[in-house]
Amino acid sequence: MVRFVRFEYQNETQVGVLTGETITSLAPLASEFPTMLSIVQGGDEALAAVRAHVDRTRPDIPLANVRLLAPIEQPGKFLAIGMNYRKHVEESARVGVKAPANQMWFNKQTTCISGPCDDIDPGVTEKLDYEAELGAVMGRTAKHVSRGDARSCVFGYFVANDVSARDWQFHTPTFTMGKSFDTHGPIGPCIVTADELGDPHALGIRCFVNGELRQESNTSQMLNDLWDQIAYLTTAFTLQPGDLIATGTPEGVGAGMDPPKFLQAGDVVRCEIDGIGAIENTVAARSEVA
Repeated sequence: MVRFVRFEYQNETQVGVLTGETITSLAPLASEFPTMLSIVQGGDEALAAVRAHVDRTRPDIPLANVRLLAPIEQPGKFLAIGMNYRKHVEESARVGVKAPANQMWFNKQTTCISGPCDDIDPGVTEKLDYEAELGAVMGRTAKHVSRGDARSCVFGYFVANDVSARDWQFHTPTFTMGKSFDTHGPIGPCIVTADELGDPHALGIRCFVNGELRQESNTSQMLNDLWDQIAYLTTAFTLQPGDLIATGTPEGVGAGMDPPKFLQAGDVVRCEIDGIGAIENTVAARSEVA
């Protein structure tokens, strides 16, 4: 049962295990497992080495003294499902977005990934929005996986904000342009291993903007749960260790409000999921575009 973090401490990037408010650095394992991705790819052998190290080592780095980074680096894929909560489908229909006939997937380019406390750069969008989501990290290579076997493919879970540029989202049918601006993929604060979290479909999920509760639901309300998502995706293509899946957002997004309430410079967006934790990101001032 491990809660992995990536962090900056004394000008070094490290991987560690979070226990309460203190981190055990995994730097002594770096010759064999130098990155979070290498730990995921290392499977049971890597987890056994991590657990043995943590058992014999006293955590000594205060969480307050580090800068948390995105908990995994350079995943091969970052896939996200659209309109996967019934009430979000209903609010989307009110603004003219039709319900999908099948699971609706899009890519978030991996360059959008940022840390759990990093600023969100609005870029050129005039309609910046938030989407709190449960994220999953694939733990093994998966192709033609049945629903019954899907659970065994997941390494762990994190909190994601599928930050969306609504005015760019529909430039293409794939949504990718409006979902992939740099910094529009904050994730974290940690990766909770699957054995620690238990059932990912029984978790409270919430999003606050400047302290105002905007989204509140439970992952039990997914139309297609994570096991169905993995089975569907691997029917078409291979998922690999370290690939990320964002499992959909509940109702309450800014675009669905009447009138819409998009994010502005200085807004603080907090996404939290029971059993995992929270990420909190501030919208930066719009930079001048030459």
